[in-house]
Amino acid sequence: MNIIGNIIWIVFGGLIIFLEYVIASILLCLTIVGIPFGLQTMKLSMLALVPFGKDVVHKPNEPGCLSTIMNIIWILIGGIWISLTHFLFGILLAITIIGIPFALQHFKLGMLAFTPFGKEIK
Repeated sequence: MNIIGNIIWIVFGGLIIFLEYVIASILLCLTIVGIPFGLQTMKLSMLALVPFGKDVVHKPNEPGCLSTIMNIIWILIGGIWISLTHFLFGILLAITIIGIPFALQHFKLGMLAFTPFGKEIK
């Protein structure tokens, strides 16, 4: 079921979302200051390509409060808008019964896009 869901996801927009995240990641990594944010955007791109069968979990041994500070900067710079976009698409897809599995994937992407530091994809 995960393979079929991922194929449908890629065909109907997942590839476009993936490419947008990869381009943003490359642009962020061009600057020294943007490298940590570029790496998080790359994490989002990997989940955006094949979200079915993947889970987002907290890193249990995250040192210090650096991830919290980085998450606050991320939210202020643009993470809130990325997250709201995924939540909006999730709500629109949840209106139909067929779209519910895809809505759940957008909600998962929205939660990761809101605070990506200190989390990993398994």
